[in-house]
Amino acid sequence: MAKQFDSIEEAQRAFIARQRIFFTASAAPGTRVNLSPRGTEAFRVLGPNAVAYLDRTGSSNETAAHLLADGRVAVMFCAFEGAPRILRLYGRGQMLARGSAPYRSLLSDAFGGTDPRGTRQILRMSVDLVQTSCGYGVPLFDFVGERESLDRWAEAKTDEDLEAYQRLKNTRSMDGLPTGLFAD
Repeated sequence: MAKQFDSIEEAQRAFIARQRIFFTASAAPGTRVNLSPRGTEAFRVLGPNAVAYLDRTGSSNETAAHLLADGRVAVMFCAFEGAPRILRLYGRGQMLARGSAPYRSLLSDAFGGTDPRGTRQILRMSVDLVQTSCGYGVPLFDFVGERESLDRWAEAKTDEDLEAYQRLKNTRSMDGLPTGLFAD
């Protein structure tokens, strides 16, 4: 049976810390729903009602467009090993532009001041609801390791190459919404 909480409790924080993957879901009125998997090495619980993750360059930037248009976001963790469990965080998010003062401050405070090559922004989320459920239907998987493909791809690019790719692929959503990635 699902249980709801006003904030992230310590046991839930520990559950998040043990996970290897999370999923981010977002949408805006009149758009497709976006659901993206991400590795937890870039995820941080900032407090009982705040989380953040480093958002790396990808083939699109749907979450940023949806947050700019609507603000709603959900994050889900599933136990793929051990006891079954699903944990969802609901709330509102915003993207912090790479190099901005809020980005640099959060990068320093929560991520040791270092961002992986190709990081394009940080998603900061204000959590207003935490929901847990049984996860009985989630299959068991063995963790083999992190993929190095994105790191290798970003390392092979110059700063100019990364910006050109982001301008080509990350400034508009698939539904044509602006992502706010570049101020110009």
